[in-house]
Amino acid sequence: MIPGIAPKTAVAPVAWAPQPRHMFVFGAGFVGRYVSERLLAQGWQVSGTCTSVTKKRELEMLGMNAFVFDATESRYVTSSLENIHSLRQATHLLISIPPIPGIGDPLLNLDEDLRRILRHGNLEWLCYLSSTSVYGDCGGVLVDEDHTVNPKSESAKLRYNAEKGWLNLIDDPNLSAFIFRLGGIYGPGRRKIFNVVDNDPAPRAEVFAFARSLIQRRYPDLITETIDDKSTGLDYQEIIVRAEKLVSNARMKQELGVNLLHPTYRSGLQSILDAWQIQSQLPNRSQ
Repeated sequence: MIPGIAPKTAVAPVAWAPQPRHMFVFGAGFVGRYVSERLLAQGWQVSGTCTSVTKKRELEMLGMNAFVFDATESRYVTSSLENIHSLRQATHLLISIPPIPGIGDPLLNLDEDLRRILRHGNLEWLCYLSSTSVYGDCGGVLVDEDHTVNPKSESAKLRYNAEKGWLNLIDDPNLSAFIFRLGGIYGPGRRKIFNVVDNDPAPRAEVFAFARSLIQRRYPDLITETIDDKSTGLDYQEIIVRAEKLVSNARMKQELGVNLLHPTYRSGLQSILDAWQIQSQLPNRSQ
């Protein structure tokens, strides 16, 4: 709060009202929608974008102020931004739109337009959802946020460029900007980067094998085919290890105070399978 002049004795002081929390989600897909639902339950105002009228209706039924916004249609992006009135009102911004091969981050390509809209708004907090692929191939060693970034694939390079672009978008000392590098999706300071992974770093081959074993034990007839290396001419294990790393989440837990609902991939995958079985046993309401 900015200090003001003390009111005169005869005038009653005006109570300071905190800024209402308003999250805007660019890309209310799997992750964006999950975050939105939980913020709505906590009393936040939430707005966001989606790619179809059908999804827009679904988000509005949740209580969101939704907008159809296709980031791949570059000719319409500028005009669409101007029409998203909630963007100027947002106090928090979550970006969950991946970069496009050959184009990069479609929003950052509108640097000046986006900068102008956000600069004249109420933005206090910004977070870009990135990927641990920016670390590149680390030979299976444990890496944290201080590890040298060495993206190799085109998608990883685009991710890293997007990270830098969003961190440098608005030069405002009062804006808290974060990068969350997601290790995989299954199921308080300025410009900090956090790895968003569980407590049990493991090679992807191990995670895939565990997931497969869970399904095979519960649904033995569901998986009948095995990977045929000769059919592709590639070694499956070689493909997985090519960009292998074990990612630490120590900073996320220490500095953000995060307690994971599922601290390991084993409990996370198990919960997905359990939820799948429960849903499959629900009666069909359409009948």
